Amino acid sequence: MTVQDNPVAAIETTNLRKKFGEIDVANDISFRLEQGGRHALIGPNGAGKTTFVNLLTGQVKPSSGTIHLNGRDVTSLSTDRRVRSGLARTFQINTLLRRLTVLENVQLAVLEQRRQGASIFAGKTAQIEAADAAYDLLERTNLAADARRVISDLSYGRQRLVEVAIGLALKPSVLLLDEPAAGVTPADSHHMFELIEALPKSIAVLIVEHDMKLVFRFAKIITVLVQGKVLMSGTPDQISNDAQVRDIYLGHRNHA
Repeated sequence: MTVQDNPVAAIETTNLRKKFGEIDVANDISFRLEQGGRHALIGPNGAGKTTFVNLLTGQVKPSSGTIHLNGRDVTSLSTDRRVRSGLARTFQINTLLRRLTVLENVQLAVLEQRRQGASIFAGKTAQIEAADAAYDLLERTNLAADARRVISDLSYGRQRLVEVAIGLALKPSVLLLDEPAAGVTPADSHHMFELIEALPKSIAVLIVEHDMKLVFRFAKIITVLVQGKVLMSGTPDQISNDAQVRDIYLGHRNHA
């Protein structure tokens, strides 16, 4: 097999495990996100999805196993070093600076990506250039009209869109979207659909989401996680037609 037949993955985990006490919350997970891929991670509550994403980003250290980012072993790297290596993430609960404007939030991300520190410490030229780059990004993500608005004045759905813009400001090769549609109104959900679909093809995207409409519209490959283990991975058709997956979600709904 040639290198071209098996290109380096954007993210690849091998036998990844995390134990809290005697409980395996991530159990021998081997996972592959292709370069430029559109991949979704689904599973019932308590399946270990958030723990897995935290392992990928370095917020949680694995008990065993390895994580490779664009072919580089990042298992022991800090979260910051993974970000600098091309990994960006949005959070299930947003972490925006609520007293700053949309533009200022994205500008700070641009400065961080350029390793120029916070805007109060950056020189005037650096601040202006970062603000220009941030505004260009807001235009590309249809958020320019909100540029001067304070984050706390935005709807929750618009705040989630700003999180994606901040992720893009970090110029990632891999973007992890943690439940981007959670708590979002139908109107803002439509904008989220459009933004996700318009993400550059050069960026590999992993979305963790309960909204199956978004998952099946977005993903080319879906991985199902159950009790910390990979149940299966496949195309949307393979996943939707699998009796075991349907039983798990039916059972999950019955216990909701």
